[in-house]
This record gives sequence, structure tokens and C-alpha cells, in this order.
Amino acid sequence: MSFFKIVTDSTADLPAEYLKENDIFEFFLPATIAGKTYHSQAELPSKTFYTMMRNGEKTSTSQVNPEEAKEGLLKLIDEGCKEILYIAFSSGLSGTYNSARLAADEILETNKDVKIIVIDTKAASLGEGLLVYYAVEMRKQGKSIDEVAAWVEEHKLNLVHVFTVDDLNHLYRGGRVSRSAALIGTVLNIKPVLHVDDEGHLIPLGKVRGRKKSLLELVNLMEKQIGSYAGKNDIFFVSHGDCPEDAEFVCEEVKKRFGIQSSVVNILGFTIGAHAGPGTVALFFLGDKR
Repeated sequence: MSFFKIVTDSTADLPAEYLKENDIFEFFLPATIAGKTYHSQAELPSKTFYTMMRNGEKTSTSQVNPEEAKEGLLKLIDEGCKEILYIAFSSGLSGTYNSARLAADEILETNKDVKIIVIDTKAASLGEGLLVYYAVEMRKQGKSIDEVAAWVEEHKLNLVHVFTVDDLNHLYRGGRVSRSAALIGTVLNIKPVLHVDDEGHLIPLGKVRGRKKSLLELVNLMEKQIGSYAGKNDIFFVSHGDCPEDAEFVCEEVKKRFGIQSSVVNILGFTIGAHAGPGTVALFFLGDKR
């Protein structure tokens, strides 16, 4: 097996067991709720976090700064890692990628025997996580760090994100929709459907009336966008903001429609959840384009 260290961010929303099993190092992006800042998902149960959000507690998040990135990468080097592939959160949503790039450049100036590759995935949540998954699988096959990095760079814009939210007010607070749109949408039970574009930004795709229709629309969009990757997706990912039944509904619909039996379903971590809010459901897969 070709070994190199894979690094990602907590924004990839990968299960803790998966990170441990595959020896993945994770940078945690701090989140603040009700005036208290958390530096680990283990410090606050996810259900408590979402309950607090439902009760109106204000949230905010922070990026990994260059000093933190440098400290973490140097720790890995001190432990014997000579090759590091950092699969990073979208630069369109956070400065974490730039922090990692600056830290890597500084480290490489004085560590000539070390290789660090930092990739801006332009992805978020389990979209970023799905790219990590493919990198892990390729590493298991004995691919080199350069081969894996090249694949991720080549295919990152094939990583399709489609998602819906249950409460427009969280997107309003994050500046994604206007106050009037949030108010009207709430009154009329309008559910927006969004995606992450080629620049890694959240972009509205449309809107439907009613929760079930919005969930089915995610699967409809998969049918429209999967294109030539119809037979190439051997797994898909679904993340959710503390609404596991809705996530499982989408999961089962995908399996029925596409016959893809392997999936990962996981709750949104603090960073993505703080902006998307409770009730978010997101679907991730490979397609011809985002």
C-alpha cells in the first residue's frame, strides 16, 4: 500500500469512526453558540446543538488560521509523515484553504524532504467528504499521493451538491436570502433547493412548495445531473441537520431509482449546520458537472 497522510476539515462531516479507521487527520473549525465556543464535536452533542438552534440561540463559526494550520501540519511531520494530502473546505465559503496553503508554503521552505499538497475542493459537507472517501480508496489501491491529488483536482467539479432547508430564516441570517423571501417562504411553506457551484458558493436552484416535494426534488436533480456518471457512482452520501428520517427517505429514493446500494448518511457538523440550520438535507454524488 502507498502510504501518505490524508488531512481534511471538520466541514467534511465524515463520521468519527471513519476518520479513525482510515487514519485521517481532521482540523476542527470552531463554532460558537449561546456565547460559548466549541473546539471539538465531542464537546457538545449534535442533538443539543440543533435543539439550541431551534430555540433561537445565535451561532457563529471560525476558520482555521495559518498558525493553527502550521502547528497541525508540523505535528504530523514530527510524527513521521513525509507526504501529506490536505483535502480542504471550499475557499468560496471559508478562508481555511488559504490558511492551509500559506502554512504549507512556509513549512516547505525549511523542510525539503517533505511533500504537502493542499487542494481547494470547492466543496462542503459530505461533498468534501466524498472526495476524501475516493482519495482513501485510491490510497488503498496503492496509488501515489500525486496520482490521488491529480484525480481529486480533475474530478472535484464533478462532485454535485444538492440540498434543501426546512427553515429559510437560517439562510436569511447568513445572507443567502432576503428577509422578505424568508418571511414569504415561511408563510407559504416554500422550500428552496440549492447547490454548490464551481466556485464553491451556495447558489439557489429553485423552490418547491412542501417538505416532501423538496426532498424528492433532490433525487430528481440527481437524475438530471448524473449524466455519464450514471453507472460510475458506486456510493452516494447524504447529510442532514438533525432530521434522520428525511435523510433516510432521500437515501431510499436514490437506491430505488438508481440501484446504488452503498451510502453514507451523517449529521451535519457544527460549521455547516450553523449556517444551513436544522432540517437541512443534502445529497452528494458524481455527475457530468455541478
